[in-house]
Amino acid sequence: MRLRTVLATFTAGLAAATCTVAAGPANAGQSHACSASVSLDRFSDALDRTTYDGTFVGNLSALARSRSDGGTPAGALVALSDRSALFRLDARTLRPTAVVPLADENGAALDSEGLVADRDGTFLVTSETEPSVRRYSPSGAILDRLPVPEPLRVAPAGRAAPNGTFEGLTLLPGGRTLLASMEYALSGDAAGTLRFQTWTRRGGHFVPGAQYAYRADTGLGVPEVQATPDGRLLVLERGFTAGVGNTVRLYLADPRRATDTSGVEHLTGQDGVRPIAKTLLADLVTCPSLGATAKQPQPNPLLDNIEGMVITGRSAGALRVSLVSDDNQNATQTTRLYFLRVRV
Repeated sequence: MRLRTVLATFTAGLAAATCTVAAGPANAGQSHACSASVSLDRFSDALDRTTYDGTFVGNLSALARSRSDGGTPAGALVALSDRSALFRLDARTLRPTAVVPLADENGAALDSEGLVADRDGTFLVTSETEPSVRRYSPSGAILDRLPVPEPLRVAPAGRAAPNGTFEGLTLLPGGRTLLASMEYALSGDAAGTLRFQTWTRRGGHFVPGAQYAYRADTGLGVPEVQATPDGRLLVLERGFTAGVGNTVRLYLADPRRATDTSGVEHLTGQDGVRPIAKTLLADLVTCPSLGATAKQPQPNPLLDNIEGMVITGRSAGALRVSLVSDDNQNATQTTRLYFLRVRV
């Protein structure tokens, strides 16, 4: 999503095979630890202000790993732009190999934010305009549209604020449960108390399932969520303050003992509602900058408007996690890829 305090959109052509960080004597012996649980392997600005086949590769809001063929090789990285474009990337070099335009049923552009590559080669994509979740074929044809509970719709149809709806999207282990995270609270809910909506797969369709409350830190929203192999969630929380910069925190959250809030009209901190438990893994301001530079004030020059996240595998007992920032096509922001190792 476009942060309320900035313009909207970012450039990321996921080019550059090496994705190397600045190297040399300045980094010699430097720790890559952000915390006891998270380390930064490297970052890359190689995609900043790039194009692919005459198309601006930017505004990236989500990353995914394809699960099967369907025109995209299994394991390939896929990137979603909030300007209705789905980029397929070379698994080794990360260079774009194709771009697929997306649209709604009337051919209008989406404010596309969340992405899941399903096991049959199709893609589930959120748009925060309504909000909506649609299933697309590898060529961009609409195959299905999931029902969205009325309170989660943008006012006046529901109680959601414009530009504050479905940002994150993930499939839980086993592929039967889909989860979308709202970025901000509904009208009538306590500030910072967000709704995470699930759907259950039945045959070839998803039907609405349980809903959970998640309490974000003061002033922060949730731009992305990813399921871990054991059914917990990695949750990104993010905010921006003009003249100060970005706040980006990574949490481990567990929805398995949370209360189903689908029948709770207003979440006000009342007794009997157990929100999703969360544990801070790292505040990314504590990560080593590794030579990064920023185009605007930042508490750490490494930081930018991080929106997308995907778990790409496991190595040495840690999850390999990739992040991407959205530069909003703004001269003061950077398209940046981050490569983390996260112990959960």
